[in-house]
Amino acid sequence: MKQQCFLAAMLVFFAVVCAAQEQPPAAQSSETSIPTIKKETRLVLVDTVVTDKGGNYVRDLSIKDFRVWQDNKEQRISSFSSETGASAADRRRYLVLFFDNTNMAINDQSRARNAALKFLDANTGPDRYIAIVDFGGTLRVSQNFTTDADRLKQVVRNLKFSVVAGPADVQASQPISASTQGIPQFGGPQLADGSANFAIRTLLLGLRDIAKGMSAIPGRKSLILFSAGFPLDAADPERESELTAAIDACNKANVAVYPIDVRGLVTTVGFAAPPQTFPDSSPVRLLTATLEFDSDVAPAHLLYVQHGGGGGGSSSGGGHTGGGTGGGTSGGTGGGARGSTGTGNTGGASRGNTTPQASIPSFFGPSTPYNQARDILPPVVNAAADQQVLYRLAIGTGGFVIVNSNNLLAGIQKIAQEQSQYYVLGYTPPDVEEGSCHTLRVKVDRHDSVVRSRSGFCNIRSTELLAGKPAEKQLEDRVSSSQPGNVTATMLAPYFYTSANTARVNLAIDMPPGAIKFEKKNGKEHAEIDILGVAYTSGGTVAAHFSDTAEFNLEDKKQVEQFSKSSYLYENQFEIAAGHYELKVAFTSGGQAFGKLELPLVIDNYDAKQFSMSAVTLSKNVHPVDPMSASLDAAMLEDRTPLVTQGMQVVPAGSDRFKKTDLVVFYIEMYDPMLTSSSPPKIDLQMKVLDRKTQEAKLNNDGPVPNVQPGTPVVTLGVKLPIDKLPPGSYQLELRATDSAGNSTPVRTADFELE
Repeated sequence: MKQQCFLAAMLVFFAVVCAAQEQPPAAQSSETSIPTIKKETRLVLVDTVVTDKGGNYVRDLSIKDFRVWQDNKEQRISSFSSETGASAADRRRYLVLFFDNTNMAINDQSRARNAALKFLDANTGPDRYIAIVDFGGTLRVSQNFTTDADRLKQVVRNLKFSVVAGPADVQASQPISASTQGIPQFGGPQLADGSANFAIRTLLLGLRDIAKGMSAIPGRKSLILFSAGFPLDAADPERESELTAAIDACNKANVAVYPIDVRGLVTTVGFAAPPQTFPDSSPVRLLTATLEFDSDVAPAHLLYVQHGGGGGGSSSGGGHTGGGTGGGTSGGTGGGARGSTGTGNTGGASRGNTTPQASIPSFFGPSTPYNQARDILPPVVNAAADQQVLYRLAIGTGGFVIVNSNNLLAGIQKIAQEQSQYYVLGYTPPDVEEGSCHTLRVKVDRHDSVVRSRSGFCNIRSTELLAGKPAEKQLEDRVSSSQPGNVTATMLAPYFYTSANTARVNLAIDMPPGAIKFEKKNGKEHAEIDILGVAYTSGGTVAAHFSDTAEFNLEDKKQVEQFSKSSYLYENQFEIAAGHYELKVAFTSGGQAFGKLELPLVIDNYDAKQFSMSAVTLSKNVHPVDPMSASLDAAMLEDRTPLVTQGMQVVPAGSDRFKKTDLVVFYIEMYDPMLTSSSPPKIDLQMKVLDRKTQEAKLNNDGPVPNVQPGTPVVTLGVKLPIDKLPPGSYQLELRATDSAGNSTPVRTADFELE
C-alpha cells in the first residue's frame, strides 16, 4: 500500500522529512522499523549536488557559498546541512531499479539486467535498501525495498522480458515467464504493487506513481531508469502533461531520476545545453471516419484526429502565461475523496474539476490552476529526439543522464556514489497560492562549479476543501436527511477499473441555467457552490467521501446574464472498491438554495486476469487535447484521469438527455490482459441501441476496435452515436466486446433520452 504524507498547506516541497534528514535513524535497528516522519509547515527543502567541471564532488561548501531563487527572486537560506562523505555514512539509502521494458529491445533488456546483477554484487549492504520495478504496459513492483542481495539478484534474473512494439529486434526471442511470488518482503517502507493497475498507461504515469509511493520515506531517494528512450509524440499530446506531473511527483517525494540509455552508455555525467524554444505542435482537428460495421443500419463513428503539416504561429510563452480558463473545458476548482472504512476501498482520490459547457465563453468559470506548470519542465538541446524525455526527467529532478557508452556498470556506480554526495538547503518561501507552480534555481559562488537541483514545484490544492468547516457539517446533514433539495440537477457516475476490484468513479453533475446565484463582492460578481458527496454501503458505512468548493468571479451583471443562460457541469473523481452503494450528493448554490441527488452505484467485481469493460460514459463535449493545455496539466498534477482517446478528450455528461443536434459520444475502456502476451488478440465491439419501451433494436452494429496497442492491457475508445437517424424517445445503449481468443466482456448499458 502506498504510504501517504500529508503536508500542511504551505509545505510545497518536499522532502517532507527535513527533520528526519537532520537526525540519523540510529534507533531503527531492524528492517521492520518504519521511519518516523516529522512535518515542517513552511520550509522548502532543496537537495543540491555540486561537482567541479571534471565531475568530482565538491564536499567543503558551507551555507554562505549557496544562493537560491524561486521564480527568479532570491530567497534567504535559513537552514543548511551536508550529506556528503563520512558524515552521512550511517544513513539509510533508498534506490529503485526501474526497467522500462516497453522501450527496450530484447538484447538491451538483457544487457540492462546483466549490468544490474553486477551492480548488486558490488553495492548491497545493511544501509542500502533497493527495490525493483518493471514496466511492460502495466507497472509491477517485482521486489520491494530490501537489503537482501540474493533475493534482489533472484528477482532481476526472473524479470519478464517484454516483446511489445519498439526497436527493430523486438521479436528476437520469445518472452520469458517470471515468478517472484512467495519472495518475502520486509516490513519497512513499501512501494505500492502496481500489477494490473489499469490507470497506468504509460511509463511516465508509472514513474509518477512510484514516486508517490516513496513520498513517506525519509531523505533523498534515487531511481535508476533503464530505457532506450522515447520521443514526445505530437500524436499523443497528453504525454507532456504526464512528464510535468512525473517531475512534480518526483520533486515532492525527493526522488532524483537517473536515466540510462541502454543502447550505449557512458560513465561521465551528461548535461544539457542552455534552454531553447520548442516549435509549436502540429494543429489538431476533429474528424469522423466510418467503422466497418456489418449491419446496413446507420453506423456509429470513430473519433480520431488528423495532424496537419507544420507551420503556424508560435504559442504564447509555451502555454503557461497564465489567465483564462482553458477554453471552458476541464479547468477550475475541485474537491476530493477520502478512503472508506471497512469496505476495502483504496482511498485514492483526485481533486475534481468544474466544467462550464462549451457554449460558455472561456472567461467564465473558475480560473484554470497551474498556469505555470510547464515552467518546471527543463528544455534541453543537443540531445536526440528519443533522449529528450530522459534528459528532462534527470534535469528536472536533480539527477543526470548516462548515454553513448557501453560501460553501463560504471555509470550505475556513479549514481550509487551520489546517494551520499549532496547538500540540503532550506528557505521559507513567500506566500504561494494553491494551484500554482514555481521554478527553483541554485547557484554556488565558486569558480567552475556545476550545480544540480530540482527545477521547481507545484502547490497542489488540498483534496478535502470543506474538512472541518461548518459547510461540511451542514451538507452532511442535508445528505443524511429526508428533506429534498429546492434546486433541480442531474447526476451520472460512470466508473473505470484502476486495478482488481477497484474502480475510479467519474462523477458529473449538470446544474440547470440560473442555478448559481451571484452577489457583489470586492468589486466582482461573486458566487460559490459547496459540494459534498458520500457513497454508502448497504449497511450504512461510508465507502467514499468528497467535498469541494467552486468559486466564480465575473466582471459585471452582463457576464452573469450570459453565464446563467447555460447549464453548468461539475466533475469530480474518487476511487472505491467493487460493491453495491448508494451515492448521495448535496450542494449549495447561494442563500438557502441547495440541491440533493441520489443514485445507486454498482461496481462489478473484477479479476485482473479476465477480459472486461468499464461502465459507459456519454458525452456531448469532445475536443482535441491541446498539447499545451493547462487543464490537462492540472488533471495530471492532481492525479485525476481525463478521458482521452486518440488525441481527443471526452468530457462526461451530467445528464442523459440529448437533443438531435448534439454531438453525442460514448466512451469506454476495455481491459484485456492478453494484450501483453506475445500473440495479442484482436478485439471486436458489438453495439446495440434499443427502444426502452419495446426493446426493439434501432441500431445493431458489430466492428473491429481500431488502434489496439499490444503491450498495454487498456484499450480506450470514443464513438459517435448517429442520433440524427433516431426519432425522439427513450433508448438504451448496449455494448459488449469479444476478442479473437474467445473471451468476452460483460454487457454494459447506458440509458438516454432523445428530445
